[in-house]
Amino acid sequence: MSIKENIDGVLERVAAAARRSGRSPEDVKVIAVSKTVDAQRAREAVEGGLINLGENRVQELVSKYEQLSDIDVKWHLIGHLQRNKVKYIIDKVVLIHSLESLDLAKEINKRALQHNMTANVLIELNIGQEESKFGLDEDSVYDFVKSMEQFANIKVLGLMTVAPFSENPENVRCVFRKMKEIFDKISEMKLTNTEMKYLSMGMTNDFEIAIEEGANMVRIGTAIFGKRIYKTF
Repeated sequence: MSIKENIDGVLERVAAAARRSGRSPEDVKVIAVSKTVDAQRAREAVEGGLINLGENRVQELVSKYEQLSDIDVKWHLIGHLQRNKVKYIIDKVVLIHSLESLDLAKEINKRALQHNMTANVLIELNIGQEESKFGLDEDSVYDFVKSMEQFANIKVLGLMTVAPFSENPENVRCVFRKMKEIFDKISEMKLTNTEMKYLSMGMTNDFEIAIEEGANMVRIGTAIFGKRIYKTF
């Protein structure tokens, strides 16, 4: 199947899940995860209607940003972000999905100030408490989001998580449900530079369950581009 056909199939599934949760399909934003995908195939996704592209690695994002500069793309940094890499993407992305430390926030704020801009971010949580993944736990996220009020050049727009992988996505429904609870609690805090707009959770294996539990942003790669072939060295 072509990338466009894959996109159409994904959007149908997104729409059905949104309706099951009592929402409109337009309420859910799809990020096409183009990591390891060459620029031409990423271009096909944009031409197929998905202008939001997500990259895990800074170097890969910068390269595709340059190669696709002739078309309208909204870039998202969805992977772990090291402080020394912030300067390369701060003015290129519409949203950083992976803020999970005060030191990283300081660097993002510093670089955003240099560009006279406000950096939009999501706070990353590790609800599954997996050692291999980054992110805050529930106990620390409330104080952390309050601490963001000190940064004039950061705007917190919501939360992100990567659920533990399971062959049966029903097994991680509880993770998504907990994320929605935390999202709602932070929404009620009414902080000055926080607008709880996006709940980014759900990938190819589990995005329908995530949407049913409240996700309004999903990050989908394999279902759009096919299975990745990773290089081994």
